[in-house]
Amino acid sequence: MANAKPLLAVLSLGVAAATIAAVAAQAPQQGTEWRYFGGNKGFTRYSALDQINRGNVGRLRIAWRRPAVNARMLAAFPDTRPNAYLRATPIVIDGVLYTQDAHGLVIALDGETGRTIWEQPFGPTREDASGASTRGVDHWRGGTGNADRRIFAIRGEYLYALDAATGRPVPTFGTEGRVALRFADRQPLAGRFNDSTGPLIVGNVVVVTGNTAGAGDGGNRKEAAPEDVRGFDAETGQQLWTFHVVPQPGEFGNETWGNDSWKVAGDLGAWNPMTADEELGYVYVPLTSPTAAWYGGWRPGDNLFANSVVALDVKTGRRVWHFQTVHHDLWDWDNIGPPMLGQITVDGRRIRAVMQANKAAFLYVLDRTNGRPVWPIEERPVPQSTVPGEHSSPTQPFPTKPPAFDLQGISDNDLIDYTPALKQRARTIANQYVMGPVFSPPSVPGDQSGGKKGTLVQPGAWGSANWNTGAFDPETGYYYAISQTLGPANRAAWKQTDPRATLAYADFVPAAATDQPASQAPPSTVDAISIDGLPIIKGPYGRITAIDLNRGVHVWMRPNGDGPRFHPLLKDLDLPPLGYPNRPAPLVTKTLLFLGEGSDAISGTAGADWTWGTKFRAYDKATGNVIWEMELPSGTTAGPMTYMLNGKQFIVVSIGARNHPPEYVALSLPN
Repeated sequence: MANAKPLLAVLSLGVAAATIAAVAAQAPQQGTEWRYFGGNKGFTRYSALDQINRGNVGRLRIAWRRPAVNARMLAAFPDTRPNAYLRATPIVIDGVLYTQDAHGLVIALDGETGRTIWEQPFGPTREDASGASTRGVDHWRGGTGNADRRIFAIRGEYLYALDAATGRPVPTFGTEGRVALRFADRQPLAGRFNDSTGPLIVGNVVVVTGNTAGAGDGGNRKEAAPEDVRGFDAETGQQLWTFHVVPQPGEFGNETWGNDSWKVAGDLGAWNPMTADEELGYVYVPLTSPTAAWYGGWRPGDNLFANSVVALDVKTGRRVWHFQTVHHDLWDWDNIGPPMLGQITVDGRRIRAVMQANKAAFLYVLDRTNGRPVWPIEERPVPQSTVPGEHSSPTQPFPTKPPAFDLQGISDNDLIDYTPALKQRARTIANQYVMGPVFSPPSVPGDQSGGKKGTLVQPGAWGSANWNTGAFDPETGYYYAISQTLGPANRAAWKQTDPRATLAYADFVPAAATDQPASQAPPSTVDAISIDGLPIIKGPYGRITAIDLNRGVHVWMRPNGDGPRFHPLLKDLDLPPLGYPNRPAPLVTKTLLFLGEGSDAISGTAGADWTWGTKFRAYDKATGNVIWEMELPSGTTAGPMTYMLNGKQFIVVSIGARNHPPEYVALSLPN
């Protein structure tokens, strides 16, 4: 079928234009749209809409469903399979939903019915047609009277500009409506370009980052390409600037890469959403760990701008300020959540804050105008590495406020203790590993670690927090952290007898039975650290934590769902909810917090049956009490969103699982 004639999945121009015109004639009210996939460019995941509220949320029902697969694509290329991990959250502009399907093709949907308005055309070859969804798309208005309306998306190795009315490529943008994003000057290290985030538009600049530039998330080799941040002209596609995430000679921070390691270090990309303060003209970029993720002996120094949140001038790409949350990363503790923007009041002073969560369950709260901490962040001594040749940082930055929002480090008190037998089994396993506080470094199995198998680490490389964490309520100043607790083991080599067991090859052992290791390893080396599929640490395994950022204190914490309470070893104990360790994303409204239970389709989750569910809940955002829940057709895979159209509020959520095709589900109150 590689030579099959391409089928353009686009409605006729006349029909599409007429539909758009009819919807656009309804002037949107303030706050009725969802203009970025995080709600706004500050990515608060908040809406002031209140038609759906505490009093009536129990009446919510499914209003429409729309499959996130392209029938024409499957007919043209029957050997393709859409990814069940539907990452995308729609945006809503003038009553139209713009998003991506599971193939990464942009689609426009009628917000009231879910009916397809247009679908992005796909190419004639299987390679050109293949793709996957990113977190979302963005919208731009240009030309006289904002007549030029475009939808921007990243799919495969290209940045696309599509006509918002028809879905057709804008011919004056780049080459026939797209710009190639592969780092052509860095081959073969860079490999194919990939992005899971999507573009961010500020003014007339499209900001693009990337991930997996030749090494992948948690890359286990040192040689890779840096995943630089780039700005493109929204009208022409011309590249305007590049920010080097690994500073080049003469640039600030180059000296933090000892032994000339800047020449071969890679990754560091922002594989999670960027944010922007459009008034300041700043873009906030959450950068991640360098290669190799668990061994840095060849790269002495703090390794800027790895694990930093960086503020860039959107017009020039110039660094305005940065803050590094992990020095010389040995844990793959990326800045994982979007650098969320909001205003808080601390000691009577109004602060324009940026809130950066990382995998280690820290929330760093900074003044977004200058990068200064809102509360002191202390450099504290941390355990040092025993790995030969390693140069671990003597200190790491600890926020004094707010407290960490999940378990950090592992001790005997943290082991599962729901029965004495479980506690004893957990101790037997844990005693084979090094245990210690947060920032305990990876270790080499054997003599260097006192005969231990490695280091138990919490949070692990999958992170307590991830892309899904965080929502900010501008009315109350509350930040809602979503996190998971698993506790895997880090080790700087698989086995002393493994021919690949060099200090340049490092990885981690999953915490519970899983078929989704972060990177492939021989089956004999993946010894899951679990008790019949249960983690050796106690729950809650998935939680919601409400944090008052005016005071820097936790207000409430709730487990998210049942978790493993009905596991064969626990079902007779009448335990309270233990929480699902997964990656559901929240939505905050005037009175409610909405959250699902994740899915087994999501990468980087444990994958066992008890680690996800299909319920979608509304919590009282002030107390954490569950007000309502419903069973969805499958688990949630992306952040929910909300909008108002023709007097009716809708909530749309992306769902899918390994045994359920991806789709969009819209909820509303009955007429």
